[in-house]
Amino acid sequence: MNTTLILNFLKAVAANNNREWFHQHKDEYEAAKAEFESGVAEAISTIAKFDSTIAHLTPKDCCYRFYRDTRFSPDKSPYKRHFGAYIAAHGKKALHGGYYIHLQPDHCMLAIGNYWLPTNILTAMRNEIMGNIDEWRRCVESKDFIKYFGRPQSSLWEGDIPTTEKGFGIAHLKKMPKDFPKDYEFPDYLKMKDYCAWTAVNNDFFSKDNWKEAMARIFKTGKPMMDFANSVIDDYE
Repeated sequence: MNTTLILNFLKAVAANNNREWFHQHKDEYEAAKAEFESGVAEAISTIAKFDSTIAHLTPKDCCYRFYRDTRFSPDKSPYKRHFGAYIAAHGKKALHGGYYIHLQPDHCMLAIGNYWLPTNILTAMRNEIMGNIDEWRRCVESKDFIKYFGRPQSSLWEGDIPTTEKGFGIAHLKKMPKDFPKDYEFPDYLKMKDYCAWTAVNNDFFSKDNWKEAMARIFKTGKPMMDFANSVIDDYE
């Protein structure tokens, strides 16, 4: 993937986030978009080797729109500052978890899991963790999982951008959720409001010859956690 082309365009858009500039540079956008979609196609092909549930997807199924919905946002910038793709078997809008690729200058990352679950599913997930804590800990306390994603409560975000190199969970409760034991031995797993794991990568990560193999290692490491969560979520979808 030619990340230089993509990131240079994104830097320019961030400095000139207006429709007039964008229309004058539409060819650059189309070139960057095509390059990103080509990389997403390669990612789908690679991930499908160890997760056949996503093999039917195309880049069109996975890539997010570049145009921002500004109706309810104080930020009226018309365009995003990143390219993102969510490779999820049930689609981008489903609760069933998947694999996320994010390209943004100095904020590239890979993520896996389930983002912002409804309260009833969070409750079911917490009960499932308590009922199968040994299996859950095998998923999220392995040496490689901690190396790539860390532990709950260890990440920091400023708006939509992480300020730490890795994280397990984007948002957490300060106290134990209602009706769960306050003296539970592993409280941080029950305080999580999402089961998303992510790791930051360098700007040149996706341009290296071995980027697909490196991506696969990261996603394979997080997959047992995501499969555990999906086994709960799928009962509700």
